[in-house]
Amino acid sequence: MAEPTEKTPTAPPPADGVSEAAAASPPVATSRGFRFLGEDKSVHKALGGGKTADVLLWKDKKMSAAVIGGATVIWVLFEVVEYNFMPLVSHFLIGALAVVFLWSKATIFIKKSSPDIPEVQISEELAANIVKVLRTDINQALRLLREIAMGHDLMKFIGLIIALWILSEIGSLCDFLTLIYAAALMLHTVPILYHKYHDKVDHFAGKAHVELRKQYQVLDTKVLSKIPRGPVRAEKQE
Repeated sequence: MAEPTEKTPTAPPPADGVSEAAAASPPVATSRGFRFLGEDKSVHKALGGGKTADVLLWKDKKMSAAVIGGATVIWVLFEVVEYNFMPLVSHFLIGALAVVFLWSKATIFIKKSSPDIPEVQISEELAANIVKVLRTDINQALRLLREIAMGHDLMKFIGLIIALWILSEIGSLCDFLTLIYAAALMLHTVPILYHKYHDKVDHFAGKAHVELRKQYQVLDTKVLSKIPRGPVRAEKQE
């Protein structure tokens, strides 16, 4: 008696309107179009990564709340209460030193150990890292200003002029401390909002980018291309 042969399962037929080759081929990744931060750059990476990005994106909620709370207290003290900087620092040090001094004297009468006040010092490594970071940022800013001043990139020049003009208008409406406080609030709100709604923001930013490029092409055709320029010197052959 012959053994029954096993039936191999057959694949389901492709859907109507789809060929077998198309059904067997893997899906092709499509581009997401214009992205404000680049195709493969996340918000966390754009903010430099590390602890700072975690604070700005509210991944460390306690630290983020502490930063916003501290900035709010400072702004209220100096802008609402109109406290001056030197009296505030002096009064704070007077209160802190008085409390610690009385606490240290009280431990003698109650026969308890005196408070252990840690010795705070700025290490040489920390100071060197801070100077290194500041040096890198300042050099990048100076390099960008030199490139713009030499006329290598007209779009950067126009963008910088517009940004400085907007900054001057904002500065005329509020003082420096309020501007810093507003910048701190924006740094703790704009990145997290973009992280949540980046698809919609990139969509509208893409439309704005296309429109700006069209306007720039019109400006270049009608005005910039007609500006006379000096002869370009040929580079010396080695």
